[in-house]
Amino acid sequence: MANVAGTVRVRFRRVKRSRESFPRSVGGACAQRAAGYDPCMRPADVQSRPEDPSSDETVEGGATLAEIARAAGVSAPTVSKVLNGRADVAAATRTRVEELLRRHGYRRRRGASQQSRMIDLVFHELESSWAMEVIRGVENVAREEGLSLVLSESAGRLMPGQTWVDGVLARRPAGVILVLSDLDPAQRAQLTSRDIPFVVVDPAGDPGDDVPSVGATNWQGGLAATRHLLELGHRRIGVIGGPSRMMCSRARIDGYRSALESAGVPVDAELVREGDFHHEAGYAAGLELLRLPQPPTAVFTGNDLQALGLYEAARELGVRIPEDLSVVGFDDLPLARWVGPPLTTVRQPLTEMAEAAARLVLDLGR
Repeated sequence: MANVAGTVRVRFRRVKRSRESFPRSVGGACAQRAAGYDPCMRPADVQSRPEDPSSDETVEGGATLAEIARAAGVSAPTVSKVLNGRADVAAATRTRVEELLRRHGYRRRRGASQQSRMIDLVFHELESSWAMEVIRGVENVAREEGLSLVLSESAGRLMPGQTWVDGVLARRPAGVILVLSDLDPAQRAQLTSRDIPFVVVDPAGDPGDDVPSVGATNWQGGLAATRHLLELGHRRIGVIGGPSRMMCSRARIDGYRSALESAGVPVDAELVREGDFHHEAGYAAGLELLRLPQPPTAVFTGNDLQALGLYEAARELGVRIPEDLSVVGFDDLPLARWVGPPLTTVRQPLTEMAEAAARLVLDLGR
């Protein structure tokens, strides 16, 4: 398999966090749904916390939780529920209380609560070889650090629901890693108020400069893939991109467009297709492209699974690869090595990206 190299991009803003003790917890990994799930761990895996607010939990500057409660127009036990991640608090009330806590610089005293020895890893979809490579990388670091791994899936949504957030606040993991996902400002504030660090891997949208993130150089990958096809002599080059709502998909398509424009080749909208990052999307888009009156002689796909779908479409239509059609994928997944003829692909260092994200989130929590 020929490869076009990709690189890892890490972006983060270091923030000061209080140190807390880390109790031992039972090792191993488990999976859950981000909405309406029951975490598959024994009760011993989650550290219990007292809900009775006391003078032990004070706000820097002398304010007590009782004073925070009065300012928010709620009871002191409600403030305690917010602090302990209880789900039985209205979203508006939770937001109001957390804003007051942030405004007063609230910090728990050392020993008032404890973090769990685990990392929360969240995917928008788990059922893919891509996800397995990321899990492998995070698990490598978790094993080195003696941490457990909790897996969540947001069922295709780019942001996990409040049920997942409530679970994280209750578990108080050492860190949270979101893959092709993101958190809305309120969710970020909830995690930040509890000193739970988080990192986003290939964020769905622009995370902003204040959100730690790890990603591949997607634009450069799309540029390199298309330039490779141009160097082979192709001028009618199609593209099958991922979902446009994802920033990585848009960046790869932008790289494709830039390569064509730099070579003086017009971008033909008829040759641009969009689908999800699955085999089926590559197959469907491949049939559409190859059935055109003037089909492309080369196609760049947004990932390797789409490329495998394109291979199937080509076989079905009697299009020979590489004699009639050149294909370049993106990811360099292990399963793509079994396809024939060999797939040329942009290598995205998924395992290394995941390891970098895990080390970053743990570093932010120290």
